[in-house]
Amino acid sequence: MTRAQTHIQAMAPYALADLSSPERVPLISLSQNESLRSPSPLAIEAATHALADSALYPDPDWTNLRTALGQHHRLDPKNILCGNGSLDLISCLARCFAGPDRAVLAPAHAYPFFRTVAQMSNAPFHTAPEIEATASVDALLRTVRRETGLLFIANPGNPTGTRIPISELKRLRAALRDDILLVIDEAYGEFADHLGERVFDMVTGGNTVVLRTFSKAYGLAGCRVGWGVFPINIAIELRKIMNPNSLTTMSEAAAMAALNDDAYMRETCSRTIELRDGAAARLQKAGYKIYPSFTNFLLIDLETPAEAIRIDHILRGKGIFLRPQDGAGLPHCLRMTVGPSEHMEKALEILEAEKRAAT
Repeated sequence: MTRAQTHIQAMAPYALADLSSPERVPLISLSQNESLRSPSPLAIEAATHALADSALYPDPDWTNLRTALGQHHRLDPKNILCGNGSLDLISCLARCFAGPDRAVLAPAHAYPFFRTVAQMSNAPFHTAPEIEATASVDALLRTVRRETGLLFIANPGNPTGTRIPISELKRLRAALRDDILLVIDEAYGEFADHLGERVFDMVTGGNTVVLRTFSKAYGLAGCRVGWGVFPINIAIELRKIMNPNSLTTMSEAAAMAALNDDAYMRETCSRTIELRDGAAARLQKAGYKIYPSFTNFLLIDLETPAEAIRIDHILRGKGIFLRPQDGAGLPHCLRMTVGPSEHMEKALEILEAEKRAAT
């Protein structure tokens, strides 16, 4: 019998969200960190129009999208690569720069896919402790080993929602060895852009990558469009293993149109932040511990794994799905995506009622 390589056999399957709603109970998913509304109407129109060209292969250089991203963010398009979601780029980075003798390092409660790509690359995976579910630069630096070759940090973080300032990221980069590639995943960056801190400039040092996506603030999760800013030497190596047709013609057209409708995206972020902060205030008033969030979700601390399981079971019984966080080392927590206001209201009412009943 043909068998997978040993390190692949040892991997657990990717943990998909369980969205099996009780029979005849409408599903309310607040578990996937999807946008609370559809993408820009201009993106929908552009994708529909591009469908007419689907007999042709897409542009393998994403020329128009790279140019548009460069103009929008004041970047050189030569430093931009696009992928089938940021997960595609994360996976390719690990394949290129991690392996049995080049370990991957990440904060303790980092995005679980960082561990997955390390396993895919047969690379050791190490974690550094966090402080109040926030990445610690000092802990990361103390955890660096001789074999460390790749450091992933999501900022803002997932599933924590917390964030460290750019001054800390720069301090981290300055203290790392030059041969360690620092990858800053800004999948939720648009929700923190109002803070005015620009991370893209760190790429000029030659050993830092910054990633973003159209899945969150732009509402294009189903189109799978990720992108990043790469030093030229890193981009050259990555292109060797990337799928040359990673974006469909329709996805690229939708992303370009969404990028050009900046007002719509900003409105999405504003609505999300307003609902997020309102929900956080209500949950804190009810007695829950809520971690600071710079994203489109909240991390709710239920104090014990047993209580997290109990609350999750109650919510699921009513068709409301949050995301348990065992895989991120937070079994006492549930992550709640900021969804439409009527969905949020139902979840909040149940959570508030449970706290009242407990007191």
